[in-house]
Amino acid sequence: MLDHYPNSLTLPHGKLTFPVYLPDATYGLVRAVDSIDLENAGIQAVVMNAFHLMQKPGSSTIQSLGGLHAMSGWQRPIITDSGGFQAYSLIRQNAKFGSMSSKGINFQPEGSDRKFQLTPEKSVQLQLAYGADVVICLDDCTHVDASLEEQERSVERTISWAKRCRESFDLLVKQKKLPPEQQPLLFGVIQGGGIKELRKKCADALLKIGFDGYGYGGWPLDGEGNLLTDILAYSRSLIPPQYPMHALGIGHPYNVLACYDLGYGIFDCAMPTRDARHGRLYTFTQTVSEPNAGLTDKWLKYLYINDEDHIKADSPISHGCDCLTCIRYSRGYLHHLFKMNDGLYHRLATIHNLRFMTQLTERIQQRGL
Repeated sequence: MLDHYPNSLTLPHGKLTFPVYLPDATYGLVRAVDSIDLENAGIQAVVMNAFHLMQKPGSSTIQSLGGLHAMSGWQRPIITDSGGFQAYSLIRQNAKFGSMSSKGINFQPEGSDRKFQLTPEKSVQLQLAYGADVVICLDDCTHVDASLEEQERSVERTISWAKRCRESFDLLVKQKKLPPEQQPLLFGVIQGGGIKELRKKCADALLKIGFDGYGYGGWPLDGEGNLLTDILAYSRSLIPPQYPMHALGIGHPYNVLACYDLGYGIFDCAMPTRDARHGRLYTFTQTVSEPNAGLTDKWLKYLYINDEDHIKADSPISHGCDCLTCIRYSRGYLHHLFKMNDGLYHRLATIHNLRFMTQLTERIQQRGL
């Protein structure tokens, strides 16, 4: 990364070194692994989601258990997403589940008897009560192919909600009387779809309000699944380089590298852990010990553990990996566990893919960018 972009971020529960990949711990957990597994894999922080947590296990339960850190046994930083993307996924895909207005989001998840309301003020209140290290403003997420009218409405709503989040955050932090080193940070989210004029309008308004960092908002891929590199680059250029930027929802290994080179430092995505559970494991084409190895074209290779080639394979997933899975277990054993649909497979596979992601960020740092 160029020298003028930040290379770290200090938070109440620790320091993040960029680039940093955060697995999604949506409901307060990364599926199949515990906090010790995460630490051993080199994970610096996780992302949890206020939209989901307010439903399960519920805010009163979280507070009774001492907040997210105590509840999950995770003592490193936690970033809490506000729920803007989840509202997009739920409501924009099927209006029967709820509605959005200038006031906030009203929703009733499928199968639930309870109706929920999420306003900018409530989103901030929940995230602070949960003990988040980084609070993300509630935003109105859109798809890049949405109409101009929808994108304009999204930007106006996102700006309005960001102002309310800022005011609520400042008031609550003041009331808590937290010393500076214990105060969480507040990030605003840039919307505007694929329309540069709207991206600039949103970014300029958020900069005027003032935040500690900013996030790229909206679906980051086009209709064919390609990364929206031009819009991501343009959005980064709108924010002064001293501010950290979070590439929300971006976590494919190739996309992490691409967005880091554009100036983004924080990444989160459920893909690496979901792929692991479904049998797709990540490996480098060259060993980690080789200087600057594996970050040229086609440096990522998938290993599908369900393939019959692995039935009697006594070698690890990757000889260059130092994770628990590769040190102690063979591909043949993992194939057996996968076929048995045993929970141990999910844990060991997840540990490996997480370690791959942290090795990737370490190797990017070693390039000396």
